[in-house]
Amino acid sequence: MTTNRERILVASRGQSADRLPFFHYWRHCQVGWAERQARNQGMGICWVRPPYAEVLHDVRVTEEYTILAGRPVVRRTYTTPLGSVTQAEYREPGTGQWHANRSWRDSTPWLVEHPIKGPADYAVMRFIAEHTEYQADYFPIEQADDWLGGEGIVLDSLPHSPLQTLLISWIGSDDNRFFYHLADYPDLVDELYQALCKARLPLYELAARSPAQVAMHGDNVDGWLISPRLFERYLMPVYEAEAAALHARGKLLAVHMDGRLASLKHLIARTPIDILDGFHPIPMGDLALAEALSLWPDKCIWLGFPGAVYALGGQAVQRFALDLLREAAPGNHLAIIMSTENLVSNANLLALTEVLAQAALPLSIERIARIAATLKEAR
Repeated sequence: MTTNRERILVASRGQSADRLPFFHYWRHCQVGWAERQARNQGMGICWVRPPYAEVLHDVRVTEEYTILAGRPVVRRTYTTPLGSVTQAEYREPGTGQWHANRSWRDSTPWLVEHPIKGPADYAVMRFIAEHTEYQADYFPIEQADDWLGGEGIVLDSLPHSPLQTLLISWIGSDDNRFFYHLADYPDLVDELYQALCKARLPLYELAARSPAQVAMHGDNVDGWLISPRLFERYLMPVYEAEAAALHARGKLLAVHMDGRLASLKHLIARTPIDILDGFHPIPMGDLALAEALSLWPDKCIWLGFPGAVYALGGQAVQRFALDLLREAAPGNHLAIIMSTENLVSNANLLALTEVLAQAALPLSIERIARIAATLKEAR
């Protein structure tokens, strides 16, 4: 009998599974009766854990709890021989007490102050990049792998690629700050990018040697922020270097691309990425599933079911899921993720499961019509 793990990996390697894989990320997954029922019907679980420990040399890190703009924040200060930088993050209630450093409402800490505020901060952050050591630590992967067994898959979690680190965490995109810095201080941005690229090179080999079969960059790629020029210059070389290390050991590279991708679709086709994680179809993305499948025949799409559709209720969820199956037929190199961004209600989780549990491959118009008929009978 094919396990969920086998099914996900078979689809991810471009082969035909017995039925369409579908799974939930542990970080968004409730634990209880609905989750158990969905898993009994074939839903897998996916864990994302780092294969490394990070060690900072000659950098002192301190934290204080304070108030910023009327909100409680945690301010972190990094002190180096070249000076100090600070960042502040807002943490909703429950952060650190539940899944993956998320709050009760499933939100990650939100950076409200980034460490790079002006030109003087670049030297400090470059020092930090150059004095960060990555050490192999496979225990988190081995532990999750042992717990899951065939119920799902464990991924290596890698930090944002260098450009996305700058855009999301170090400089920030608020008020277009990163883009102003790129225009005003291009040499400083490029030097820091290159330092990060060099510092991260050992991570690729650590991931390649990990027990996990897939390594994930949680890059949150969105074509409205990342232009084709930026993608080709700053992201593609990183993906190529990492894929080379992973592919040499038979591993797969996944990149979280949950944004609008129409402007990047032809460049994505040229990358060695194996899995597009979190692909959001229309209406939340701007690229139809059928077009994406035809554009990227050598890649597997892990489709994130759109949260906007969940907001419409169970019947709308099932109608949209059936439409996805029609677009996806015959269903190769595709898996469905219950959510890549938010929690899913019990009712919506079971509504989607009711459709996907019946999605034997190869998908056909007749088979999808039979699934639709069973849903009408159940109402």
